[in-house]
Amino acid sequence: MRRVERNMGSDDSDFSVFQTAVMLDDAVQIRTRELETALQSNERITRKLKHTQGKMEQEILERKQVQQMLEDEHGKQAALIARLEDAQVQVVQAERLASIGQLAAGVAHEINNPIGFVNSNLSTLNGYFHNLLELLDAYVAAESHIPADSELRARIDNAKVKADFDYLKEDVGALIAESIDGTGRVRRIVQDLRDFSRVGDAEWESADIHAGLDSTLNVVWNEIKYKADVIKEYGDLPRVECLPSQLNQVVMNLLVNAAQAMPEHGEIHLRTGREGERIWIQVADNGQGIPAALLPRIFDPFFTTKPVGAGTGLGLSVSYGIVQKLGGQIYVASTEGKGTTFTIWLPIHRAHPSSPPPDAP
Repeated sequence: MRRVERNMGSDDSDFSVFQTAVMLDDAVQIRTRELETALQSNERITRKLKHTQGKMEQEILERKQVQQMLEDEHGKQAALIARLEDAQVQVVQAERLASIGQLAAGVAHEINNPIGFVNSNLSTLNGYFHNLLELLDAYVAAESHIPADSELRARIDNAKVKADFDYLKEDVGALIAESIDGTGRVRRIVQDLRDFSRVGDAEWESADIHAGLDSTLNVVWNEIKYKADVIKEYGDLPRVECLPSQLNQVVMNLLVNAAQAMPEHGEIHLRTGREGERIWIQVADNGQGIPAALLPRIFDPFFTTKPVGAGTGLGLSVSYGIVQKLGGQIYVASTEGKGTTFTIWLPIHRAHPSSPPPDAP
C-alpha cells in the first residue's frame, strides 16, 4: 500500500511539473508575441521618425537654399541700386555738362562774330597802312625839293619830330600785326571751344584724335600754363569712331587733375599710340601722386582727395562711364611723390554693345 501511495505521489508531482511547464511555455509565447508586437511597433515608429527626420532635413535644406537665394537677390538688388545711383549721377552730370556746353557754344558763337569783323577790319587796316607808308615814302622823297630854310620845311620837320615819325612807321605796323595775330588766336580758341562743347555729341563719328587733343589743350591752357609744361608725344593714329566731345571731356578732366596735382611747376606728358585695332591716350604727370590705399576708389562717384569745396568727386567717375560707353578701358598707375599716369584704351572701330572690351596690356 505504501509503495502504491508513493507511486501515486510521484505521479502527481510529475503532472504538476508538466502543468507548470505548460503554463510557463504559454506565458513565454504570450510575452514573445507581445515583444514581437512591441518591436514591430517600435520599428514602425523608428521608420516614421526617420521619414520625419528626412522631411525636416529636406525642409531645412530648402529653407537654406531659399535664404541663400534671398541673400543673392538682396546682393543683386544692392548692386543694381548702386548702379542706378551711379547712372543717375552720370545723367545729372551729363545734363549739367550739356547745359554748360550749350552755353559755351552760344557764347563762342557770339564772340566769333565781332572777332570776325575785327580781324577783317585789321587786315583791311593793315593794307591801308602799307598804302599810306608808300604815300609817305613818296612825300619823304619829295622833301629834298623843298628849300631847307623855308617855313614849309620847318613845319614838316617839327611834325616829324613831334610824331616820332621813324618809330611810328615801325611801331604801327608791328601793332597791327600783333593785333591780327591776337584776334587769330581768339578765333582759334573760340573755334576750339565750339568744337569742344558742340551740341549733338550723341552722334558717333570718325574723329581725328590729335585734333581733339589739341582743341582740348587749347581750351584748358589757362588752367595749365602756370603749373606745368605740356609735352606732346603723338604717335601715328588713324581716325577713330567715337563721341569726340565726350572723349574731349575725359581728356580735359585728366589734364586739369594733372595740373592740380602739381605742388610746384612740373611736366605733363600727353602721349598717343596704336596697338593692333586699338589706340591709347596717356596723360602722365610728375605731381604728388595718389596713395596706394586710395587707388581702388578714385573712380567712385563723389570720391575726391581735394579739399572741401575744391572738387565734386564726379570728374573721374563720369570719365570712367564715358570710356566704358566708348567700348574702352581706363587704367591708372601712381607712385606717391613721383606722379600719376592715366591710360585710355579705345577701339578704332565702334564696338558692338554686347562685346566686352579686351584686356589692355
